[in-house]
Parts: sequence; C-alpha cells; structure tokens
Amino acid sequence: MDHSANGFHPNAILRDFDYGTVSVLPDGRTLREWEIFSSDEDIEIAPGITFPAWTFNSRIPGPSLRCREGDLLRVRFTNGSEHPHTMHFHGIHPADMDGVPGVGRGVIEPGESFTYEFDAIPFGVHLYHCHVSPLAEHIARGMYGTFIVDPPQDRPPADEMVMVMHGYNTTFDGEGNQLYAVNGIPFHYMHEPVQVRRNELVRIYLVNVLEYDPVNSFHLHGNFFDYYPTGTRLEPSEFTDTVVQAQGQRGICELRFPYPGRYMFHAHKTEFADLGWMGFFEVSE
Repeated sequence: MDHSANGFHPNAILRDFDYGTVSVLPDGRTLREWEIFSSDEDIEIAPGITFPAWTFNSRIPGPSLRCREGDLLRVRFTNGSEHPHTMHFHGIHPADMDGVPGVGRGVIEPGESFTYEFDAIPFGVHLYHCHVSPLAEHIARGMYGTFIVDPPQDRPPADEMVMVMHGYNTTFDGEGNQLYAVNGIPFHYMHEPVQVRRNELVRIYLVNVLEYDPVNSFHLHGNFFDYYPTGTRLEPSEFTDTVVQAQGQRGICELRFPYPGRYMFHAHKTEFADLGWMGFFEVSE
C-alpha cells in the first residue's frame, strides 16, 4: 500500500490524539479550538482498489479530537467537498450545535464554514460523523472520527490507542460491505502488528461506525480485558475477551499482556475477519 499517496498511515492514526489549539479564558476555563475540513479523496484501500471517499481532514477515520470534561470546545468546520455535510458530535450540547439538517445552522454547503461551540460533557469515548441524508452513504464514504473527553482526573498512565471499526461498500449498492477495516486500511495490522510492551497497561478506545451491518465485534486472542462501555464510568462492566458493539457504540478496553509473542485480534465474525478486519499485537520485553 502507498500510504504516502493516501496522505495518512494507520500506524500514525493508532496513537494520534489531536488536543487542538489550547488557551485559557478570562474565567480560567480551558478553551480548545480545531480547524476541520471535509474533502473528496481517492484512497487506495487495497492493492489496485481505489475508493472515492468523503473525509474529514483527508483521512479515514478523521482526526481523534481529545479534551477534558468541562473544557469549552470550538470546532470550525469548512466544507471543501463537492457535497453538503455537517459535523454531529455524540455528547451533551445545545440543539443549535447538533449538526443535523433543519436545526440551527443545519447543512453546511460546499465552500461554507460554521463553528460548533459546546462544553465537553460527559467524559468518555465518543464519536462524530456527518449527519446529512442519505446518512448511510455519508458515513459509509468515510465521514467519521473519534471524540474523547477525559475525566477530571487522569486515568492511570497507559499505552493508549484508537481503533475505529468500519467497512467499505465498494459497489455502492447499500447492500453490504466488500472490505472491513480498523483505522482505514483492511489487514493493515496483520502486515504491521501493533507494538506493545509486556506487562504495560494498554488502553484501547474502541469505536464502531460500521455501516450496512447491524453489529461489529472485537475479539482478542490469548488474553482478557476490562471493558468500560462508552467510557463514562471508571469501573469496568466486565472482564472478557470479546465485546459486541452496534453502530455508534464505543467503549474502552484495558489490558496487560503477561507473555511476549504475537497475539491476533479481529472481529469474531468470520466474514468480517476474512475481508480485512484482522490484525496482531506484537508483545516484546
């Protein structure tokens, strides 16, 4: 794969957190600001297969925006695509900032800009995506990203990473996906395993934005993890090796690898795994 031609690399997306431009307001609150643009990009998703994507900041998934609960957020969105788009954030915010047609500013037409402003609540791992009809196509084309709100007190130090589960409907028939992936490129982490250290705490922000399939899943070989649904509580709900998420669901997986070696992770649905949703962790001393 020519990742440089695509303009993004799944290895970089894995641990790339965008904290925005940070300043302090007169009342002492933290203000975070981002510049986000949409664009139409031809992305090579498998050797010889080019996908006409609609993107945030020219990548799939879009940037992983990160902040702390209580921050004031300003996201200036510029539509550089040939199609109308919005940014809809999961979380708690005023109706005018919801990024849906017919409410507030509503649809952002090509060439237009709008600034979404809201408080960062509640803490957890969330997502954002375009909310223009046909909604399924706008999401399936690539218009989504992760939105993380840290709790007031930091979680324990960890090797943190984002895994966004998604797919590609290359026939554009809306009937299913021909390829499945994590962080943009099918099978990428099979060829370039995720590097982690033995006994180090690993924290995975897991998000499912798969379109045209009702559920997705994450299964880890040779280990178990604590799972925090939506990341909005500080105590895990279960200790498991497999979790199922519907579209839009997300959560945090925390684990340590007690033994070195190569450990597979994948969707626990054979079709998804065989068509790209599969990878390895490489655990070293």
